[in-house]
Amino acid sequence: MLNMAKRDSYMYMNDRTFKEIYLNYFPRLLRFAQEYVVLKEEAENITHDAFLILLEQRNEPKIHINPTNYLYTLVKNRCIDHLRHKTIVEKGKKLMQESFYLDMQMKLYSLEAFDQAFFSDSDSDLEQTINRAIESLPEKCREIFIRHKIDGKKYKEIAEEMEISINTVESQMSIALRKLREQLQDEVF
Repeated sequence: MLNMAKRDSYMYMNDRTFKEIYLNYFPRLLRFAQEYVVLKEEAENITHDAFLILLEQRNEPKIHINPTNYLYTLVKNRCIDHLRHKTIVEKGKKLMQESFYLDMQMKLYSLEAFDQAFFSDSDSDLEQTINRAIESLPEKCREIFIRHKIDGKKYKEIAEEMEISINTVESQMSIALRKLREQLQDEVF
């Protein structure tokens, strides 16, 4: 148990105090969060999370906390986490779109060249061109590209097999796709 002098330097938050803080700060914190995360629903979730943390800690002693600073810091940190997560998700979408685009280009060329290849002796020209482009990739890029595109493995599987991070797999695939697109565009299309 705290002695009286020490007890006075601590602030315990009761339900009434929490309700007053919530009513006073929620609109301001919501506007603050919405400036950064844009969507109102996401800003509301972030702001509610900050108050949930405060509510969970209401019975813990606080040494003269300033609720304004504490709440703004909680919301700021939640916004940072949210934006970092969103950036990673968008990066993943972009890599998948690049991969899909390259696949579609290769399939389109393959179909356009089908008649010509079917009726001529040069049916291996396309395959040789693609193989040369793949072989020209740096070793790590080539290995990751083959495991993903030809063997059909997921990024996580490749990362585990090669004992590298998923981020490394993503960046190497991005490099491979960019180089192949450049080469195939010049040689094939």
